[in-house]
Amino acid sequence: MSKFTIIGENIHATRVLRLNGKRVGPNENGVESVIYNKDGVKTFMTIPEEIKKTQPYQQGQAKHFMIAIWKGIFGNSDQIEDGAKYVINEIKRQEKYNSDFLDLNVDEMSHKLDIQIQAMKWLMGVYQENAKKPPSVDSSNSEIIEAGLKEYNGKQGRPMINSIALERLETFELAKEYNAKVILTGASKDGMPSDSSERVNNINEIINHAKNNDISYQDIHLDPLVFPISVDKEYGGHFFDAISKLREIYGSEINISGGLSNVSFGLPRRKLVNDVFVKICINNGLDSGIIDPIQIKIDEIKNLDESTEDYKVAENMLMGRDDFCMNYITYCRQGSN
Repeated sequence: MSKFTIIGENIHATRVLRLNGKRVGPNENGVESVIYNKDGVKTFMTIPEEIKKTQPYQQGQAKHFMIAIWKGIFGNSDQIEDGAKYVINEIKRQEKYNSDFLDLNVDEMSHKLDIQIQAMKWLMGVYQENAKKPPSVDSSNSEIIEAGLKEYNGKQGRPMINSIALERLETFELAKEYNAKVILTGASKDGMPSDSSERVNNINEIINHAKNNDISYQDIHLDPLVFPISVDKEYGGHFFDAISKLREIYGSEINISGGLSNVSFGLPRRKLVNDVFVKICINNGLDSGIIDPIQIKIDEIKNLDESTEDYKVAENMLMGRDDFCMNYITYCRQGSN
């Protein structure tokens, strides 16, 4: 594999910081803020009082991109600037680590569609004024995707749509209208796939729709869907098998991708799990990923030593040889490095 396409995943309204963690604390005026590093300087994005009334905040969570976008669409001029600076800083960080696209998602901003659309427009406006790489417009709602694509001026290159599924085939019209590359998911019309065969069957079906819409293989990234290995020991194997089968069916022309860090949700030493998972995926034919490139470094992963105890314990779990991940969890508790 010569080229791995990185779709930077961080600019999402879902992203969470713990209120009792290192990234949240008072600024020089004692106002609770999200703390971040901007060009080597400790910087603060203040948390508005309105955010403190929300359920996530009251449960101990600061959804930091939600805060930035909220300030951008509801704040005064100082708050708008504060939110934009936070987003711009993350754009620069993601691009520094070789993202090819940056994924933009605002779905959790509100349950109201008009606010979600307003949020996507604002975010895209900030993005295209500051980014070097094209955006990946990410939503489960085609109207939000359309709002982002319509706002985008195309300066950074062809955009991507994340994602198109069998339940919203109308999104293919947007791909054609805006000349977008596409992520096609392995979901069915009414739910998630239960094994590798269902993933492959669903993707075969949606690729037929892509062909009917004149979408070329080079513009397609397939997402067979990554689920947490902590939920079911078979989930890793299902994904690996799907990659292998899809690569066999469609050859090297098409791209195979996925939200790769989902696999480690709920487990200790997530970086180890993610790194070994991505290595196995690459060995099976994966050549694209929706990842945080600051945490998941593809060049390092390609050269991982598969003979280490760390690798073997994580590999056993990901291959379905560790019931309830107990061997892995015990290994981590014993303080192995």
